[in-house]
Amino acid sequence: MRVLFVISSLGPGGAERIMAGLANAFAEAGDEVALLTLSGKEEDHYELHPSVTRIGLNILKESRNILESIANNFWRFRIIRRAVQSWAPECVVSFIEETNIRVIFSLLGTRIPVVVSERIDPRRYYIGTMREIARRVLYPFAQRIVVQTDSVAGWAERFLPYERVAVIPNFIRDLPSPPPYMKRKRGEILAVGRLVPQKGFDLLLRAFAASKLYSHGMQLVILGDGPERALLQRLANELGIDKYLKMPGVVKHPERWMARCAFFVLPSRFEGFPNALLEAMAMGCPVIAADCDSGPREIVQDGVNGLLVPVEDVTALASAMQRLAFDKPLCERLGVAAQYVRVRYAKEKIVQRWHQLVEEVVQS
Repeated sequence: MRVLFVISSLGPGGAERIMAGLANAFAEAGDEVALLTLSGKEEDHYELHPSVTRIGLNILKESRNILESIANNFWRFRIIRRAVQSWAPECVVSFIEETNIRVIFSLLGTRIPVVVSERIDPRRYYIGTMREIARRVLYPFAQRIVVQTDSVAGWAERFLPYERVAVIPNFIRDLPSPPPYMKRKRGEILAVGRLVPQKGFDLLLRAFAASKLYSHGMQLVILGDGPERALLQRLANELGIDKYLKMPGVVKHPERWMARCAFFVLPSRFEGFPNALLEAMAMGCPVIAADCDSGPREIVQDGVNGLLVPVEDVTALASAMQRLAFDKPLCERLGVAAQYVRVRYAKEKIVQRWHQLVEEVVQS
């Protein structure tokens, strides 16, 4: 097959990681593959298979007013349409709502089938009134909508009949084997994600302060970057925990941090299907996750392979952190059970489902 993957950029995000992994897997299977980004190639964080054609359009310039925004969008539509038609794919796979909207609109009338995928819970993530209207109007032109959980599938079936909605969770990328639990650093609590309100790191700072685990020699490490960095640093100062907080930014190998931490925390307000949580569990981390409407509750069985706490409940989060900090047998049991995600969300299984879906679209 000849498949074109499209996403805004290949920056250090979860959706970007999955798309790069899919493109590589399709290429390794012998398909002709290209990966197109609306940004340029200078933002690339993930490596691609040598046979994947890389197309960077670099068309994400800012608009100064509404008229310029409209003009820029039509300019983008023409460039996307020309680039896709030039490569002549049998199927286009697009990730993330705004890019999905642009791709579908750009390819109207071309007869090139499009598969779009929502990578976050659209019931909780507001994209703006005009984009929401555009999504409602344009998504029925897609051949398939791919979501990551059954709960979001119900939302997608408002756009397309159920047979054109597919539920495919994220896969776990190739990771080293986790170390024995006793080799973990008992003093390090880890969180990973973009520094944005959705990820709830402000809640985590408040819970860490309330837990007073810093008085027992523990520190909090948050990997990732984003617009809330300064705000989080100020909040840590106000809470008096700045000496116990580390924010190293984006790191190349977060799994190395996951292999050594005492436990992992995902305090999100809402999610899609969090890669960081999956990878932490695959690395044998005891985990605490907010029980979001989509994502963590499909991955974590409370008390079996991790702990779930109510969303935005700082008191419950602090209590769960204290529990893991002082109960080594529980941590070891949860960490061992967590590793079963390597089987449940194995890369070859999930990629096979994607490959089958694209084949069905091409042959239809």
